[in-house]
Amino acid sequence: MKQTLPIHIPMKQHPRQFLRLCTAAITTLLLSSAMLAHAGTKDYNLPANKVAIQGYDPVAYFTVNKAVPGNPSIKAQHEGVTYYFSSAETLATFQASPAKYLPTYGGWCATAMAKGEKVEIDPKNFKVANGRLFLFFYAWYGDAKKTWLKDEQGQEKLADANWKKISGE
Repeated sequence: MKQTLPIHIPMKQHPRQFLRLCTAAITTLLLSSAMLAHAGTKDYNLPANKVAIQGYDPVAYFTVNKAVPGNPSIKAQHEGVTYYFSSAETLATFQASPAKYLPTYGGWCATAMAKGEKVEIDPKNFKVANGRLFLFFYAWYGDAKKTWLKDEQGQEKLADANWKKISGE
């Protein structure tokens, strides 16, 4: 004869303790998942408010091949990062497939990443190629995109390897 053990459900005997235990477990899970979501962005090019690409619309780079400022009232969060959009349509496009529109190398200058460095970008200095958004530094004394274009394949290979070392992605 198979012996079964009685199952004790703490809720029946101690409902308040059971409720506290469940609340603590759920809180721990929520905090852990929030921390994991933000852990992947620690190497991203983000200000304190965590708005990516200096507020530019990530979808517009792909759809109109332009750097279009986003509207702070039209926004979405993805993995702890906030993105602004220029319209409800670009927001919906992003929400359908966010990974497709994320800036390469966490939003750092692609040319600098080929050297293993994190350098700020000018969101108006970009290139979309092979389904990827590359952003570049630009100032009166230098245009990193020009350097990138001299050897795109070589630069991309180096930048990919360096980003993997830096971010683990």
